[in-house]
Amino acid sequence: MYNELTENDIKKMEEEIEYRKLVVRKEAIEAVKEARAQGDLSENFEYYAAKKDKNKNESRIRYLERMIRTAKVITDHSGADEIGLYNTVDVYFEDDDETETYKIVTTVRGNSLKGLISSESPLGKALLGHKVGDRVHVHINEKAGYDVIVKKIEKTTDDGSDALRSY
Repeated sequence: MYNELTENDIKKMEEEIEYRKLVVRKEAIEAVKEARAQGDLSENFEYYAAKKDKNKNESRIRYLERMIRTAKVITDHSGADEIGLYNTVDVYFEDDDETETYKIVTTVRGNSLKGLISSESPLGKALLGHKVGDRVHVHINEKAGYDVIVKKIEKTTDDGSDALRSY
């Protein structure tokens, strides 16, 4: 499977990779050397903790490089009055009589606790391309779904201000 990423997502990932290789890697190697110099490795907690941190950094670098290598680069082709990628949308949930605000983002930036929903999520997928006033059916599975009404669309662009998820 691939992740849909924008050019800006890839740029942010490349910046993180560079930082991890040039700064974090050197610090981690130095921490391992210092811990190793303390003597008996069989009972040296600092050594194991330093090795764990070093391995975690290397794992993150490999993860980001793999995501970039396998990414599908996307752009937003929505009309001026349609919901598109990186737009902030107010939607009215009829069943709950509530209005919620979401920003539609790429899969790596999704964070529902912060109102950032992925364009691949059921709600994000259903909203793309719709206009203010549209009643949209959100299909969850064969037996479940719900309707929402688009109340407001705020056109925004991919400015990179949404942090990428760190694993």
